[in-house]
Amino acid sequence: MDKKPSALHERDGISQQKTTSPASAEKIKTSRKKQNSVAAFVSGILQGNITLLSKAITLIESTNPKHQQKANEILELCLPHANNSIRIGITGVPGVGKSTFIETFGKHLTGKGKKVAVLAVDPSSSINLGSILGDKTRMEELVTDENAFIRPSPSGTSLGGVAQKTRESIILCEAAGFDTIIIETVGVGQSETVVHSMVDFFLLLKLSGAGDELQGIKRGIIEMADAIVINKADGENIQNAKIAKVAFNRALHLYPLKESKWQPKVLTASALHNSGIQKIDALILDYIALTKENLHFNRKRNEQNKFWLLATIDQQLKDNFYNKIKIKKALQEEIDNLETGKTTPFKAAKKLLEM
Repeated sequence: MDKKPSALHERDGISQQKTTSPASAEKIKTSRKKQNSVAAFVSGILQGNITLLSKAITLIESTNPKHQQKANEILELCLPHANNSIRIGITGVPGVGKSTFIETFGKHLTGKGKKVAVLAVDPSSSINLGSILGDKTRMEELVTDENAFIRPSPSGTSLGGVAQKTRESIILCEAAGFDTIIIETVGVGQSETVVHSMVDFFLLLKLSGAGDELQGIKRGIIEMADAIVINKADGENIQNAKIAKVAFNRALHLYPLKESKWQPKVLTASALHNSGIQKIDALILDYIALTKENLHFNRKRNEQNKFWLLATIDQQLKDNFYNKIKIKKALQEEIDNLETGKTTPFKAAKKLLEM
């Protein structure tokens, strides 16, 4: 049976003319290389170029040795232009309202002509990508503010590694002209201690009427806090916030005066209704003025630099140890020996360290 002629048939395609000449392509390639050079990165960062700042932080977060080398060169050239900001650490349990507080506080600061960068230290980022990623979508107003920069924390299994990258990001943000750096922590575990080691002022957010008052009496977190803010002090919760404020004030007076000669304060605030934010800003400025006058501000920065020098050495030694091929193989053998009772953890560790 003869096939009916089809109305559908192929035609030879029309050859497309090259839109870019070889000379133009070479110019674009050269331009891209120039943009990606260390000098271009540094120049752009010093001019406040957010795109290049973001790319430089990405280089810092990379585990690629070439990227790390480039990041170190950028950091070294940016360092003389850093250390000119106020670094504020903000922590609190999930649900305390950190995102709303940081957005309201950040908008208050940019309204005064400040440039605000929000960074994060998040040990949970390797599991759920961390809370700050959600914060970036929730801080709808701050994220569009031309005087603000919000950077999610890098994912990683090592809190020390994440914190080191955050600290290096601080240097780049300061070089880019940001005069207020806010470091956020998820408020669980060791992250508060790490954040405390990289900021000038440590702010603890608390809730009232949620059983959170007793948690605040924990010695470690109280000793670190330079101020406690009872957040969500609005509506029916205002009275509970006042009661919590009295309880925390009593707790704070049980502790000796800080080395900075600063007596931590307790304030109430409602970030949702922009209430109490100005008082918090004024309190931080009072703290900075006092600690600069009695020279504690610079002493603390110097102590933090020593801390991070030793922490970086520890981290590098640890990474070098575990990245050795023979160690990886021997480690698995020792783990197998532990499971069969042929060795002890201490004997196995000694053997591995002596290899």
